[in-house]
Amino acid sequence: MASAPYRTQRVMSIQSHVVSGYVGNKAATFPLQLLGFDVDVVNSVHFSNHTGYPDGFEGDVLGGEQLRKILEGLNRNGLLQGIDHLLTGYIGSESFLRAVLEVLKTLRSSNEGCRYVCDPVLGDNGKFYCPPELVDIYREEVIPLANVVTPNQFEVEQLTGVKVRNISDARRACDALHNLGPDLVFITSIIFDRETVVSVNGDTAMTILASSRRKGNDGGDEIWRIDSPVINGTYTGTGDLCSALLLAWTAKESEGLASAMEKVCGSMW
Repeated sequence: MASAPYRTQRVMSIQSHVVSGYVGNKAATFPLQLLGFDVDVVNSVHFSNHTGYPDGFEGDVLGGEQLRKILEGLNRNGLLQGIDHLLTGYIGSESFLRAVLEVLKTLRSSNEGCRYVCDPVLGDNGKFYCPPELVDIYREEVIPLANVVTPNQFEVEQLTGVKVRNISDARRACDALHNLGPDLVFITSIIFDRETVVSVNGDTAMTILASSRRKGNDGGDEIWRIDSPVINGTYTGTGDLCSALLLAWTAKESEGLASAMEKVCGSMW
């Protein structure tokens, strides 16, 4: 009996683009391609550099109508058929974020199983990277439609109102996000308060937490945790890379969250 022909899985990645540096789509696209995925890239902004530079940045923020035009062109030419995954990252305007929901609806109209991995990029280290008004849109409109959500510590606190000081707080925050809709919550980086901080070989550790909610009669949460030594320095694009790797490895190992998480963290390290 002949086996079914192999079909490359397709990802639509809607994230930022910078000329200098590797964040957003420049951080996510190549790893996905390397792992065997075909990536359709949509840039939410076109900036000279990422927004953390002390002397600012220049460039353009796309609005919702521009995204709708791109969607219209792709749809008219039959190029939206068979997209298996939608990945979203940095988005710079409210109208664009709401238009993402139209993209998702269109993708799911031709592929009901299209999986949505949402990285709700808001900021880090107590600082917003994008308009704070996006928090409510993510919480009330976007995350309820996502299968996977990948916030960092700052973002999960903004979205849930839970101050994450220890592992119990982190589990409560995961529970709050599960209750919004996603089956898989992946908190990409947590530094606990000094009283409860973890160490790896004497070094301060960063905690990565994955929580999967099983549906049906045997429902419950499957929770995995990895503690990784903090490497001194300033790094950008790590969250974008992490979300792309998580999409890839959970697609390849859909029944093995622990193994997928190990591969993601091993690649990041």
